Amino acid sequence: MDFLTLVGVFVAFGAILLGQSLEGGHLTTLINGPAFLIVFGGTLGAIMVQTPLHIFLRSMQMMPWLFKPPALPMQEALDKLLNWSSVARREGLLGLEKISENEPDLFSRKGLQLLVDGSEPEMLRKTMEMEIIAQEDRDLQAAKVFEGMGGYSPTIGIIGAVMGLIHVMGNLSDPSKLGGGIAVAFVATIYGVALANLFLLPAASKLKALVQARSRYQEMMTEGLMAIAEGENPQVIALRLESFLN
Repeated sequence: MDFLTLVGVFVAFGAILLGQSLEGGHLTTLINGPAFLIVFGGTLGAIMVQTPLHIFLRSMQMMPWLFKPPALPMQEALDKLLNWSSVARREGLLGLEKISENEPDLFSRKGLQLLVDGSEPEMLRKTMEMEIIAQEDRDLQAAKVFEGMGGYSPTIGIIGAVMGLIHVMGNLSDPSKLGGGIAVAFVATIYGVALANLFLLPAASKLKALVQARSRYQEMMTEGLMAIAEGENPQVIALRLESFLN
């Protein structure tokens, strides 16, 4: 669980609400259903127009990463690689077949299967690097969905503000209807700017960082599997991969 995301969201929105309260404003004035519908619905619709379906669906799958990022145990991965190296030197590459069948990480399992099948080291590297590049490109595009929403949200908030002002202008003769229109106008702007800068844009940056961290993890696995294919000593492999841990 990434508690920093939870704390960050709580601090960001809490500071605004607390500031509103300290200034003497009522928190209920920030609750406006029509304004929320305009901003959230408009932002979501705009990003759907912009994004291919498979990228949009992938972005929704990645959203839980903000609170529970994928596990990337670098030291544990290094220990596994050293163990696999010892098995390969003792029993040959075919000794890794049973290990590959039980490996939970799909990327590592693919590399182990290539080793067991007797792939040349360079072929193994090319295959694994293509996998890393394709996966990273797809997931970075998915992270940019939140970045795109962060770009649209403030503008949709302005649209909501203009709509509220139009409502106000159309009811100048009836003062009882002015308050609701003005509320929608200003609250929609707050929703648009706050949603973008307190959640969507930071979420996009965090997801990009997580995608890049996973790529570094997979690069370490690729280097380790290459070293095993080349028959290197476990101690040499540990020295070779030490930089990834730092």
